[in-house]
Amino acid sequence: MTTPALPLRRLPRAGATARRMAPMLVLAAVLAGCTAGPFAVQGTGPGAEPARAPTTGAEATPDILLIGETHDAAGQPELVVAQLQRLAAQGRLAAVALEMAPLGATTIALPPDADDAALRRALRWDERAWPWARYAPVVRAGLAAGVPVVGANLPADQMRTAMEDVSLDAQLEPDVRRAQEEAIRTGHCGLLPERQIGPMTRVQIGRDRAMALTLAESAMPGRTAVLLAGAGHVDRQLGVPQHLPTQLTVRSVAMVAGGAAPGGQVDAVWTSPAMPPVDHCAALRQRMAPARRG
Repeated sequence: MTTPALPLRRLPRAGATARRMAPMLVLAAVLAGCTAGPFAVQGTGPGAEPARAPTTGAEATPDILLIGETHDAAGQPELVVAQLQRLAAQGRLAAVALEMAPLGATTIALPPDADDAALRRALRWDERAWPWARYAPVVRAGLAAGVPVVGANLPADQMRTAMEDVSLDAQLEPDVRRAQEEAIRTGHCGLLPERQIGPMTRVQIGRDRAMALTLAESAMPGRTAVLLAGAGHVDRQLGVPQHLPTQLTVRSVAMVAGGAAPGGQVDAVWTSPAMPPVDHCAALRQRMAPARRG
């Protein structure tokens, strides 16, 4: 029996105005999943327990496990696979949800030996945005466990519409929405024009709500539905937890590379190997230059 779905309105296709805004803003939306605010480190390693000791079976076996990654950090998918295999061995894995695939995509009709081509079709995989080689082991771990692997992200056409959907502004308390706006602003290195901060915040809220909807529909008593997403989405203050039904127990984990400064409010931290220094702002500046010139 699944938890009742959240009241997430299925957004219509974008109008002409949104389509004119789309090229620059959709790029920013993809990158926004990594933004986050101040971080409270409360645990280390993939076996770490939350800072608050579980007192009930429901807390020890959360309904929802949110795992936030640094999208280009090596070693992090392996941590996720190990966790999925652990839950599956205990008979506690309900489903695997991915930011990397759109809402409604699922492997539920595929056999355990489905090939990569079938998996990519079922998940409507966009190789340009998400390298399949990185995430295929996570998908296969869910498939091997006999549970659905499902897309959780807002589809691209609905992202465009979300930019103009002012009803999304009311989905967060005003102070939380302002914090999300600042996360969008700083997460994009101050490169977004101020007029685009509001639309980009709505996209982020819409994406978080879509992921929460997917998880709520995937929840099963006594089992754990797992989400893999960018670190900003698992932030307890700003992200997916803000949109989940309150009756669900939730544990949020961030994966950080080496000594990198983490971001967001979570229950635990898993550490992956350190990464060489990368100037993400310089890369983003270069990618956004053509749109600015246009």
